[in-house]
Amino acid sequence: MDTYGKGIFKGLMVTAKHFFDSYLDDIKWWGKRYYTPEGLAHRSSKDAKGIFTVQYPEEKVPVPEEFRYIPFLVYDESETGEKTIRCTSCGICAKACPPQCIWIVRGSDPNTGRPVPQPAEFTIDADICMNCGFCAEYCPFDAIKMDHDYEIASYGRNLLNKEALMKPAKYYAEIRPLNNAREEAARAEKAATKAAKA
Repeated sequence: MDTYGKGIFKGLMVTAKHFFDSYLDDIKWWGKRYYTPEGLAHRSSKDAKGIFTVQYPEEKVPVPEEFRYIPFLVYDESETGEKTIRCTSCGICAKACPPQCIWIVRGSDPNTGRPVPQPAEFTIDADICMNCGFCAEYCPFDAIKMDHDYEIASYGRNLLNKEALMKPAKYYAEIRPLNNAREEAARAEKAATKAAKA
């Protein structure tokens, strides 16, 4: 019986040490331990003492560049502000999607009725999406990319339509700068090769 009491006491002492270390570290950092990038980095390091949990939602751990969540559609903006969606409604993303949560309706010319390389409708069911990134991986036009925004909780079903999914290319460059730089270099090289052949 005495042995069990010592074990409980040792456990309580560990808890008390963390409790008091938190206050001592708060005094040492004096207002910079929480809600600052330096404080978050310190609490994530091996040198952290006391409480080191992230105070979500006021604080958020920075996500790595390769983090992926719900896909979004990329559009390019001209100098006049005109939006040109990269998607040609080829349907490769819908075919590659394991849970089959992407639905595309190809657009058509209102005068001739012939199909045009733009989606009239593009829907992703975020409740089914498993965030695998196959749609972005297989898209030949770099029209669909994986987002970093993971705070999309809602009271209803998350059926995201084309307007909700569209984000500018500069947004993609902000969240994935290294990937964007590689893609832009490949595009420039391709354009240079094409110009040299012409």
